[in-house]
Amino acid sequence: MPRFPDVPAVEIDGVATTYLELDRYAESVAARILSLLGTAPQRIGIAAQRSAFAFAGYLAALRLGAAVVPLNPAYPPSRNRLILDSAGADILLTEGADLSTDPEIPCLRAEDVRLDQTAAGSPIRTPARPDLGGAALAYILFTSGSTGRPKGVPISHAAASAYVRHNVSRYHVTPGSRVSHTFDLTFDPSVHDLFVTWAGGGTLVASRRSDLIAPLDYIRECRLTHWFSVPSVIAVAAELGTLTGSIADTLRYAIFAGEPLTGTHAELWHAAAPAAHLVNVYGPTELTIACTEYRLPESPAAWPVTSNGTIPIGQVYPYLDYLVVDDSGLVSEEGELCVRGVQRFGGYLDPAENDSRFVRLVDDSARAYVTGDADPEHFYRTGDLVRRTPEGLVHLARTDDQLKIHGYRLEAGEVEAALRTHQSVNDAVVVLAGAGSGSLTGFYTGSEVPFAVLRRWLRNRLPPAMIPGRFRYLDRLPRNVNGKTDRAALRDLASLEATRRRAQPAT
Repeated sequence: MPRFPDVPAVEIDGVATTYLELDRYAESVAARILSLLGTAPQRIGIAAQRSAFAFAGYLAALRLGAAVVPLNPAYPPSRNRLILDSAGADILLTEGADLSTDPEIPCLRAEDVRLDQTAAGSPIRTPARPDLGGAALAYILFTSGSTGRPKGVPISHAAASAYVRHNVSRYHVTPGSRVSHTFDLTFDPSVHDLFVTWAGGGTLVASRRSDLIAPLDYIRECRLTHWFSVPSVIAVAAELGTLTGSIADTLRYAIFAGEPLTGTHAELWHAAAPAAHLVNVYGPTELTIACTEYRLPESPAAWPVTSNGTIPIGQVYPYLDYLVVDDSGLVSEEGELCVRGVQRFGGYLDPAENDSRFVRLVDDSARAYVTGDADPEHFYRTGDLVRRTPEGLVHLARTDDQLKIHGYRLEAGEVEAALRTHQSVNDAVVVLAGAGSGSLTGFYTGSEVPFAVLRRWLRNRLPPAMIPGRFRYLDRLPRNVNGKTDRAALRDLASLEATRRRAQPAT
């Protein structure tokens, strides 16, 4: 019996499902899985989003002691099949077509076990929940890999539980809390959406796609108390003119993660929701959703000013250890962030991906640990450059995405921040126009500005090497499937345009 049987656990399109109803639905899904397989599975693929079936399937998997392998139904079937095969899924739960071509992977469809068939009936009892150790896997997410194949990131129950405990308390989630659900299940902040909400007895309010381009309407209409999304939601809403008016004081927390939160976007959100605590969090999938947090002061006048115009990512969670190391592996004030502790994953699904991703500390120097499984004493290399400041850490760039012009290393964020100070620029992204090109391209939204005007504007603010050689006005910046600014697409566009210019005959 759930702790809050009559409290709404989820709300989808205005229809609420209580904790008891969701619990019974999860029992039914678990029973059907056992009926199909004849034994408890180890890994369950779920190709569903923002539905009672998706949520019940997630709970059913955990009830059976299986790790969840989320899939996005909108992704190419070939990618989803590759993920299913790589994860070793025993069964696929889906609301649409069977994504597996392997006849050995059974498929359970939503139509085979519906909420309205189970909520009012007697509960179907599955075997007692297995006594899982902390090392048992809760879920496996797949991120982009350098080889072109998705990279499996297994997260343990111990890691997920530590994160959930910290954040339920941190954000005061209780019965009566109404929490946004903006992330696809393939994006690890969705684990926050679901389990921080349910651990506190709150109500998960699933968004529609249209809600993310008009977030204030979503918050007002659904009376949300907690908001969690990527910062790009602010940028898109500002571009579309939907970030207007003020939010009722029901909103208590607005949390942003997944990409840098700029001071400009934080100010836009604060103007619309001045009563809400504004929080910036950071963390790669390998460190279980987030591992740092920074709560902005109530008054924007007290907000810190950083070199790249972003809000600090703040302090690492107190129960985790971290290092900031420079290119030589020495502990430094600026360098790569490396983290260890209960939220650190144990290594990639494919052990070959572990090479050089972990370090150990020897005599104040971080040494690469290349082969085999990572021990708890090893730090995970996040690949993110940070700087220590009085307010905590400031995110600077990715180590594999640093920009270098004629030997001059620069932070794209600093150039972007300078561009955003122009009154006609709403948002900006700066990329290198092809490997070894030695030329920057600045993409921006807002209103189109003459090239010479932008160059002159930046000359008064930046060294010559940091000023882009080309500017490109866009109606809006491209977004990837997780809603983040798609820097890879912009790099490809800049590189393509540079190639075309070189191919044009001289005049």
